[in-house]
Amino acid sequence: MKRLMLLFLGCCWYTFGFAQQNIEEALAYQYYQQADYEKAATLLGKLFNSTRNDGYFDLYYTSLLKIKKYDEAESLVKRLIKQSPQKLNYQIALGRIYQELGRTAEANKIYYTTIQNTPKNEFQFRELANAFYRFEAYDMAVNTFLQARKALGDEQLFTFELLSIYRFKKDKQALINEYVNALPANPQLVPQAQSVLSTVFEDNSDYQLFQSALLKKIQKDPQNEIYAELLIWQYIQQQQYEMALRQLIAQDKRTKKASDLIFNTANTFVANKAFTTAIKAYEYLLSKGTEQELYLPTKIQLINAKYELAMQGKIDQVAIKALADEFAQVISQYGINNQTIFALKKLSYLQAYYLNNLPEAEKTLEQALKVAGLPAMELGQIKIDLGDIYVLNKEPWEAVLIYEQVAKQYENLPIASEARFRSARLSFYQGNFKYAKSQADVLKVSTSQLIANDALNLSLLISDNLQNKNDSLALMMYADAEMLQFVNNNTAAIKKLDSIDIAFPNNSLADDVLMSKAKIFIKANDFVKAEESLKKLIANHANSIWIDDALFMLADIYEHKLNNIEAAKKLYQQLITDFPGSMLNSEARKRYRNIRGDNLGA
Repeated sequence: MKRLMLLFLGCCWYTFGFAQQNIEEALAYQYYQQADYEKAATLLGKLFNSTRNDGYFDLYYTSLLKIKKYDEAESLVKRLIKQSPQKLNYQIALGRIYQELGRTAEANKIYYTTIQNTPKNEFQFRELANAFYRFEAYDMAVNTFLQARKALGDEQLFTFELLSIYRFKKDKQALINEYVNALPANPQLVPQAQSVLSTVFEDNSDYQLFQSALLKKIQKDPQNEIYAELLIWQYIQQQQYEMALRQLIAQDKRTKKASDLIFNTANTFVANKAFTTAIKAYEYLLSKGTEQELYLPTKIQLINAKYELAMQGKIDQVAIKALADEFAQVISQYGINNQTIFALKKLSYLQAYYLNNLPEAEKTLEQALKVAGLPAMELGQIKIDLGDIYVLNKEPWEAVLIYEQVAKQYENLPIASEARFRSARLSFYQGNFKYAKSQADVLKVSTSQLIANDALNLSLLISDNLQNKNDSLALMMYADAEMLQFVNNNTAAIKKLDSIDIAFPNNSLADDVLMSKAKIFIKANDFVKAEESLKKLIANHANSIWIDDALFMLADIYEHKLNNIEAAKKLYQQLITDFPGSMLNSEARKRYRNIRGDNLGA
């Protein structure tokens, strides 16, 4: 019985002691996390002395350094080295104290001696490097891994650890060298390399370092396609699209198997609006013959790139007719099906808006509607496009009917909101302002942010300019000008906009007129006049509904058309600061960071 009682009391004492330790540990961690290192050091010292747990040591030691109790830390570490000379982390801890005290030579002597005395064992080297890392001696961690490679005779060891440290330190040259050396044996690292380097690199000079390293490797190992692909990638990052294409073609001629890569990269050129280079890439692929697997998709993408290029520039009627003929030829050669639906849509657009052939445009879209198995969104969009042609053909009721049909048929899809907005906009063109506003007000809560924003702008445009008879009559002229712009009669639209102030002096539409003119000038590639209109809007109409749009549009013109990067940067910053609720804020923030050098990746 007595023995049982003693055992019971012993268990109670152990449980109490364990509970007490848990309480002190929790309290010590709390003090440490709150940076109350004085209190943390007291508790952690007690815990370490009672347990000899190195987990407590790291925190205890760091706390002593934080409160600059270097003598106490030095005494502790020296005592531990005597007791456990085999534990290299204590040696490193002593070096760190000397480093903190400015005794760099003594610290380095300890560090290098520790590295040299490490047994030739991968695990031991890794443990030592990790200890250096914990004590923030990052260069020594790198040194350890590099010495281990030499000692163990394997240059591929510790690749991931070194990449991690180089990335943390933002040591670009070392990061480049490590990736370039590691990739042949680890080709799966290519996407990671692209992502990491695009995050770390700040400007084109960094890409030049990478390019130089790659070219040296290509000279030594011309058959390694990884280096060639990375060279192409870095050209694209620098927007050197012609150089990228040149490298691609050289690679294809050398290997005879780069067609897929050329096709995918050409699509990247299109996405980056490098249409001329994309066209050259597609034409190179087509020159390889009709029997190749990529012939049809390449032909389709070629015509699409030509179309996008034509839409970017001043429209030449002869070129538009030739482009329409190319679309018609694709449809004739390959039939009307899912693969050629894009050609039908683009052909109808050219017929309606540039070739003034509305009957043919209508017929082309009606053919597209007969294609079986089209996705609901695409089918709805084709119907909306057909409704727009009815508007051009002065058949507004037919247009309203098809818009409403799409809205009801695809009630739960974003295309329904698009159809309702087109109906509201048509009502506005017709001068039926109250009805247009009521439709726009419903769409302000659309799940599509773009439609909701357009609807809000339309609603505010109407409500802000119906305050008196003068403004209402001016709004009628403005709606006529918007209709002229819609039907692609930009010259007449500008004349109409310019005449509003003459016919109705002191009207409330000055900011709306400036925005409308800016859009027309941008469409016509007259960026100097667009800049003039947008600058007037920003300077004279700070409370306009268009102010955030104007800031973004002008910044975009400066960044991509007029090569005034500093002006673009200031405007993006103004938009971010002054209009945090704008739907353009997120994109403005991304572009601002990119210009500033916080490269976000490819």
